[in-house]
Amino acid sequence: MTDRILKTVEYTRVNGGFSITRERVIRETALKINVDGRHLATAMITAAMEKEFVIGHLFNQGIIDNIIDIKSIDIKDNTADITLAAVKAEGKNPTRITSDLKVNREDIFTCVRAILKSEIFTETEAVHSAGLFRGGREEICIAEDLGRHNALDKVIGFGLLKNVDFSTTLAASTGRQPLEMILKCQRANIPIIATKGVPTTLAVETAEKAEITIAGLVRGNTMIVYSHPSRIE
Repeated sequence: MTDRILKTVEYTRVNGGFSITRERVIRETALKINVDGRHLATAMITAAMEKEFVIGHLFNQGIIDNIIDIKSIDIKDNTADITLAAVKAEGKNPTRITSDLKVNREDIFTCVRAILKSEIFTETEAVHSAGLFRGGREEICIAEDLGRHNALDKVIGFGLLKNVDFSTTLAASTGRQPLEMILKCQRANIPIIATKGVPTTLAVETAEKAEITIAGLVRGNTMIVYSHPSRIE
């Protein structure tokens, strides 16, 4: 699997002098997505959990509302061919999160630490991670990708495949949290997102209206709660 994600390259190190050495760097893979025979998009991703990514991406684009909206999915040679069900299931796109989930502050720290244990990041410093945790404690899925958006798509896609009740989950993510990241959680009905990074103003404003808790700058034993702090005890 790591051969699909990493490639050994030769490079010149400059450190008081010049030396030729080798190391592994992250691969960027183009995944072509076709829906009902028509090209939808070509996504640049890390070649892992492609099925979960495609499902999460289609969900977050509003093309599907549930896993049962997909009749078939076939992925080979960096191409995903999806056939949709003849009749789309009646879905919902919540404007406000419906969840009574509350988590302990220590759970926030634990979840963020969990997604930072990436061996690939340690080696390359080139991937983002996202995780989904039931009740803010039980690990459901952790995914890595070149982009934080893709990583979140992957864990949401995994949750759809496993019929996870997103209203009982916390999503942890690396990096900044712009508006699009909050919209993905809003669509999935995820009530809490925790990150080592920070949100944007639009992300905070949207989270306030959607009743999503954003815990940012989660580092060591401190954090900043930007919206709906009542979900954290």
